[in-house]
Amino acid sequence: MVRIRLRRIGLKGQPTYRIVAADKESPRDGRFLEILGFYNPRTQPATIHVKEDRAFHWMKNGALPTESVEQVFKSAGILDRFERFKKGESMETLLKEAEEAETKRGASVKTGK
Repeated sequence: MVRIRLRRIGLKGQPTYRIVAADKESPRDGRFLEILGFYNPRTQPATIHVKEDRAFHWMKNGALPTESVEQVFKSAGILDRFERFKKGESMETLLKEAEEAETKRGASVKTGK
């Protein structure tokens, strides 16, 4: 079974995570199938970059996000867009919306709002 989960990178005491699709049995920092994005909880607000088309592809084919990835996806609005994707909304519309949301998040990080 494939899981979408966090893979820890970074120095001791300074964690940053890659969001990866990996086999359920492989270790946390072990073998993975594809890098889907990254997550940095140390910034205010947290930095989240996800290739949503690939995340949707894996979830559509049965990959389950772990609890921590599910929380990250909820905060970024990815789970809501995936539900709309399952109901038949076009991928282009959702990706454009995701790009606008990420740009908006990026601007708030730079301005500090």
